[in-house]
Amino acid sequence: MAAVAVNVGQKKPPDLAYPTMEIFSTSLQKFDSNLWQYHFPVPDAIALRLIEGDNKRIICKINDQVSFQAALMKSESYWFVLVNKQHREELNLMNDQIIKISLVKDLSEYGHEMPEEFQVLLDQDDEGNFHFRALTKGKQRSLVYLVSKLKTSNSRLNKALAIFHHLKEVKGKLDFKLLNEKIKLYNQQNR
Repeated sequence: MAAVAVNVGQKKPPDLAYPTMEIFSTSLQKFDSNLWQYHFPVPDAIALRLIEGDNKRIICKINDQVSFQAALMKSESYWFVLVNKQHREELNLMNDQIIKISLVKDLSEYGHEMPEEFQVLLDQDDEGNFHFRALTKGKQRSLVYLVSKLKTSNSRLNKALAIFHHLKEVKGKLDFKLLNEKIKLYNQQNR
């Protein structure tokens, strides 16, 4: 089902340095798939205005309440953004419910806030930094997210150290299975 743009607006003049906000109404939908499920369709014209080259990262706000970073994705017939269970429950969203969406281009480097602990390691560990920067943007984003989702500084530092140790050990050839083993080892050592 395609989204209906009810209020596509708030265009910025081209000379301003802040991104365009796109506002529209659509409905929460569910794919008949085990891979992807709840999402909302995005009108093609809006999606195409927000995409720059291969960069499809956006910041999404639903019903002027919950904001999150996401990616514009393409199904066979339309663009969409996935909505996770936490956001659906927080907003009490149901399938086919009409929702107000605000989208803006995500200008952050990694699609997540960079944890201070991770940044310190990037600044101090030349070899780890080299291997991290050689990864694809998606893998970099995944590693930053692994660290940023943790609540305590000590936990973030332990995970960042494990990631850097792994990257140096495997010469930048990221292997998530081996990385998870390294993270478990670091967690056990620091209990």
